[in-house]
Amino acid sequence: MTEPSAEPRAVVVERDLPYPPEKIWRALTQPHLIEEWLMKSDFKPVVDHRFDFQFDWGVVDCQVLEVEPQRALTYTWVSGELESVVAWTLEPAGGGTRLRMEQTGFPTGQPRYFHGARAGWPRFFDALEQVLEKTA
Repeated sequence: MTEPSAEPRAVVVERDLPYPPEKIWRALTQPHLIEEWLMKSDFKPVVDHRFDFQFDWGVVDCQVLEVEPQRALTYTWVSGELESVVAWTLEPAGGGTRLRMEQTGFPTGQPRYFHGARAGWPRFFDALEQVLEKTA
């Protein structure tokens, strides 16, 4: 019998969306759009910018690590004992874009955070798609 890995785990969600990267980028980086599908924030797509996401249950502290307009966005995601990183990549695919989100840094000793993210991110993606459908 092997021991369970002590390595941090990751949550990955990837979808092909029928929208150009520019449109998806706006939904990922404009605070009024982010609030519609994720949560309220004071986000700015500027490396080292510190911002937070505000939930009804608390606050997630973040800092922008990487910005490649319409290609990649990475920021820290710190909530309670969880210190993780969220990385978004946008890649043209067919007539639209393959959007990938990977949240890394879930230690095996924090299953609540890992399972919460695994359940939550697909719902956030669903809400993002609804925002994209109604946004010019």
